[in-house]
Amino acid sequence: MFWQERAEGGSEDRGGRIRQFVAEGPDGRWAGTVTVFVELPEDGKSLFGDPVTVPQIDVVGVYVRPEARGGGLVDALLATVLEWAWSLDAGVERARLYVHEENVRAAAAYRRFGFVATGGRADTVGSGEERDLEHVLARPA
Repeated sequence: MFWQERAEGGSEDRGGRIRQFVAEGPDGRWAGTVTVFVELPEDGKSLFGDPVTVPQIDVVGVYVRPEARGGGLVDALLATVLEWAWSLDAGVERARLYVHEENVRAAAAYRRFGFVATGGRADTVGSGEERDLEHVLARPA
């Protein structure tokens, strides 16, 4: 139910500042999802409370069903997200995401795709501990 509610809420236009991308498997079943927030300097603070200094996207809620993992779906979702983000009139300069410090598999997938760990940390789930590591991907020149 949580993912269905997130997909329904994220699919609303909301002025073009949030998008929910959903992948369908070959069998027509839901296979994965990702949510993206566009953040601009005039917003002041990002989704995670830090200052927004350049137009950026925050990539959140990346999830691929276990049976769909390992087949390139994360790469396909990220490629779709970035194609959309780079095409926006907002002049998005970078994509950012956080990955839990113990989620080695996800961190490796993001690095393989070109994201670079910055050393930044955040508490993206409200646990009181900054255990999520920031990764960024600059817009290609």
